[in-house]
Amino acid sequence: MQVQLKELKKSIAEREDRERLEEMLWQTLTAFQGQPFYTVKNLEFVYEIRGNEMFVTRKDKSITRASVSLAFWKALEVQELEGRVKGPKKLNCFGASYLYPIFLSLGIMEK
Repeated sequence: MQVQLKELKKSIAEREDRERLEEMLWQTLTAFQGQPFYTVKNLEFVYEIRGNEMFVTRKDKSITRASVSLAFWKALEVQELEGRVKGPKKLNCFGASYLYPIFLSLGIMEK
């Protein structure tokens, strides 16, 4: 898991191509499924990857891989422009309240 995370962070820093970064992100998320994460309001959740969907224990609907990718690129954009991502609303997508703490925990963005 840590190797995949280091690879992803290195690839983000080097601005590798979009498709490769999205695939590495999905592989990293797959590796960390089942681990506990906490929302901004400190509610514990875990997620499971099934196909191209992320299922979160606290949510009835799944978060699609496309939504995860949108949130990922938005997080990188906001961080570059503002220096940090101030909260889940900045990701402006479905599932942001879960993706935000995951991205923070994985070190994809800073609080």
